Amino acid sequence: MAKTTQTKTVSNSQQKSLFDKFEAWADKNSKQLFYVFLGLTLFFSLALFNARFSEANDDSGYVEAAWKYVNEFPNFYFSFNAPLYPMFLALVYKFFGFNIMLFKLTNVVLYFFSVMLFWKALFKKIPHVIFMPVMLFISVNYLMMYFASMTFTEAFYLFFQSLLFFVMGKFFELPAEQPFKEQLKYWILIGALTLLISISKNVAIIVVPSIIFVFVLQKDWKRAGMAALSYGVFRALYEITVKVIWGGVNQFSGQGNILMLKDPYDKSKGTDDLSGFIGRFFDNSNLYLSKRFFQIIGFRDENSLEVYGLLAFIMLAFIVIGAIALLKQGNKFIQFITVYTVGIMLVSFVALQARWDQPRIILVCMPVLFIIMFNLIYSWVKKSGMGQLIYMVIIGFICGSVVLSSTSRSSKNIPIAMKNLSGKIYEGYTPDWQNFLKCSRWCNDSLGTDAFVASRKAPMSFIYAKGKKFFPIYSVIKKDSLTQQSNPDSALAYFKENKVTHLMLASLRINPTQNTGQIINTLHNIAQPILQKYPQKLTLVHTEGFSEQTYLFKINY
Repeated sequence: MAKTTQTKTVSNSQQKSLFDKFEAWADKNSKQLFYVFLGLTLFFSLALFNARFSEANDDSGYVEAAWKYVNEFPNFYFSFNAPLYPMFLALVYKFFGFNIMLFKLTNVVLYFFSVMLFWKALFKKIPHVIFMPVMLFISVNYLMMYFASMTFTEAFYLFFQSLLFFVMGKFFELPAEQPFKEQLKYWILIGALTLLISISKNVAIIVVPSIIFVFVLQKDWKRAGMAALSYGVFRALYEITVKVIWGGVNQFSGQGNILMLKDPYDKSKGTDDLSGFIGRFFDNSNLYLSKRFFQIIGFRDENSLEVYGLLAFIMLAFIVIGAIALLKQGNKFIQFITVYTVGIMLVSFVALQARWDQPRIILVCMPVLFIIMFNLIYSWVKKSGMGQLIYMVIIGFICGSVVLSSTSRSSKNIPIAMKNLSGKIYEGYTPDWQNFLKCSRWCNDSLGTDAFVASRKAPMSFIYAKGKKFFPIYSVIKKDSLTQQSNPDSALAYFKENKVTHLMLASLRINPTQNTGQIINTLHNIAQPILQKYPQKLTLVHTEGFSEQTYLFKINY
């Protein structure tokens, strides 16, 4: 009789599927897994810590904006992007001083807590076989860790996103008949967090209609109205505060004007129409779903430029079908994060010009996109033993690729980061950038305080010149339609009006990985016509470097 019982027990154990075994294992070891993921986050955020600033210019721009908030208050309001992050940096600066490493370490801390809150928000709300690979991605992925230590908005934004996910997860667990007084604290939190997210990243304004949509889907009209009202109250308070302190500025005024242009660096090409924005969607879909997505998980070389329309279409179809499948499940919380993430991706693809092509656009969406796609595959294979094995192999390849990519980059990054932290601040930059940054520092050390230098990357010059202000030039000014260069008389008048004393002409590469001789020639196209017509108007005062030089010219009005 005992032998028969033992045989039945073995038989039942053998009947457990691969997914069942993983679920049981993850349940049993959930506490340890939680600390493992936090440990991995801390380890890789330090191993991939970047003590430099990005050549993309945005991160140094946020730091410069923080400096202006403190030193030019209330005459400065940051409107090029969402304003909250520079405000936050300004508070750190105000209380602890202008310390670049502190700014970066603050972001590391914010990202660490975003991972912790993401776990707490989603643990047991989706199968472990879906959730654990996503946790590994956000705990290890090299690009996540890159932005964790950079003064871009991503770590800051992801913290508030995870916090909102946590609060919404708790809120959706409340019974429908919960008294309003007991719901009130959640409505206050939801209103405050939706405001903070919407002023952390402009496209994140989609968070409000996403919450409303979920309630409308459930025909819960009262809560749909409360979601709109809670955000509206906090938004009104914020706008009144901004108007009182800074006047009639708007967070969308700076970037909004640029987004309407066909070419953000050339106003003469005009603004986009409906067909232009539709074209952006398809161009960005190709870029981010067939190139950037696979670069981020290590399946494609990060310098590859090829895009594949068919692959982008397959990925897009996969996401749409997966999102619909999750919406049909009826879980309000999962419906919210799905609608919100797909909305962020959709708005980004339509609003942003394809030439920007930055991986961080899709990066912030990827944790939930993984949930959408993994869940779809999970629903297809959960009743098939062979299908479950194939799923685990696919997940294993993705996780292995993510870990290997981060480990490889860590070994390369640590020596450079150590040199940067020891005082070799130009280590890790290519020669063109080293010369540009050294020349920026020379301007601070060798020119008078009244010198005002035009720079193609003014925020970067500001950082490496220890806070000296530079005049930003992002496109050819006073462009002649025939030559595509500046009109020399108009350019000189423009510089004189803005009290610019010098022009800094760098040899920054168009292809950052190779010295092909092709450079960002914006300032060159301004200076050359002046030199041709009025050679005495520009005097060379300094040259930095022996190749890929940066030249500094004094303007003689």
